[in-house]
Amino acid sequence: MRKAVELGYSEEFAALARAYERSGGDPSALANPGVASLVVSGNRVLGLNSLPGLDMSAEELADGIKAHIAVEPGAIIAQPVHFCFGLLPEEGVQRIISHFKIGPGASVKFLAHCSFPNAVKVRHIMEAEVGKGAAMEYNEAHFHGPAGGAEVYPHARIAIAEGGSYRSEFKLIQGAVGLLEIEYDVHLEARAAAELVTKVHGKGDDRIKIKESLYLEGAQARGLVKSRIVLQERAQAEFTGEAIGAGPFSCGHIDCTEILGGTEAKAVAVPKLVVVDERAKLTHEAAIGSIDKKELETLMARGLSEEEAVEIVVRGLLR
Repeated sequence: MRKAVELGYSEEFAALARAYERSGGDPSALANPGVASLVVSGNRVLGLNSLPGLDMSAEELADGIKAHIAVEPGAIIAQPVHFCFGLLPEEGVQRIISHFKIGPGASVKFLAHCSFPNAVKVRHIMEAEVGKGAAMEYNEAHFHGPAGGAEVYPHARIAIAEGGSYRSEFKLIQGAVGLLEIEYDVHLEARAAAELVTKVHGKGDDRIKIKESLYLEGAQARGLVKSRIVLQERAQAEFTGEAIGAGPFSCGHIDCTEILGGTEAKAVAVPKLVVVDERAKLTHEAAIGSIDKKELETLMARGLSEEEAVEIVVRGLLR
């Protein structure tokens, strides 16, 4: 059923849909009545569509929106829920505050595509409650313009009840990053599971700071933090992955790989493991290296320029 506003800003919606497609989204899903979706430009809700078992509402704020998303207990949302967030003017601020409540035994997947082709400041604040035995997946892809003026601050606090699962992927590999500061805290009860994946390609003067923490509070809770960061030119990145093993027989792993493609690029990787219960098992691996010259030479021998060869290698690493 179509809820809240109809698509009343056709030109703005069309422009945002084009940016949505550049970030990897399917714009036809945004106008499909059989697919749940939320479309926000700046602080204006251009479209909102809920389906049985899934209830969404959005409140317009002065500088963004506040959204509430609830999935009923036991509801299985077959098609991914599409979010399109963007800001089209050259200057502006967009604040997205979203609260998710996934009922016990429910299952849902969200696809969020965020498009900021010009210089903006964007703050994403997310809270999610994943019920007992429920499953939630949240994939977020960004498209930024080439100027590098964007500032993006995704912060999330996720609580996963007994036997629940949560998986997220944050991807920013198109356009200049600008300033990116990610901070995720995930709290897991008994037998809950979480997987956090981050893929970022920094160039120019991009600055990247990522901190992701797993609080393995329940017995047999398990979690994985996996980060892949490529840095070229003068880009800098600092990654901190943290796992706290408080539950008996809980298991956590931190995996970070950073690849440097420029002599002025700088990478820092800090894995942090805290064992509270001696029966917990926590592990980590961190690697910082450079783009493989032999791969570049092989591609260039096939007629590619150095820039084209680097782009292929980078995309392979971030695939």
